[in-house]
Amino acid sequence: MDDDGEDLDAVITAVLAGSRLLISVAARSLAAVEDKITLPQFRMLVLLAGHGGVNLVTMAELLDVNSSTAMRMADRLAGAGLIVREVNPHNRRESMMRLTEEGHRIVDEVMARRRKQIGEIVSRMSATQRQALISAMNAFNEAGGESAASLPQWPGV
Repeated sequence: MDDDGEDLDAVITAVLAGSRLLISVAARSLAAVEDKITLPQFRMLVLLAGHGGVNLVTMAELLDVNSSTAMRMADRLAGAGLIVREVNPHNRRESMMRLTEEGHRIVDEVMARRRKQIGEIVSRMSATQRQALISAMNAFNEAGGESAASLPQWPGV
């Protein structure tokens, strides 16, 4: 393998290890509410927190699932009192989903725990390592089409 291939392999290995760590943080942050929602359902809640009212087709696209899967998720979340569905006033054939107060509370609570856990990990890094991580993660997110600026900002998060 040439140097570029070895470098690419080292980067992929490091990113996979980092993703395992972040998945672990995500799972632990959901532990207090896991009896109420699954990780995919939490993704729906986070998207609603960031987008406000969203119709089913848009939600399915955001989640990269088919509409029937998004509908089942929405049914469960509505049954748990975490989202409500209302008729779109601009198109009465369409319903819009939005978070309830309890849905907002759960997103805020989970994200605060996640932020705290990541903060504990990052605080064990040197200032130089933290700056390098910012640059690397920004480049990684940009290459993947994700932007930190597009993330919703939660109070205390």
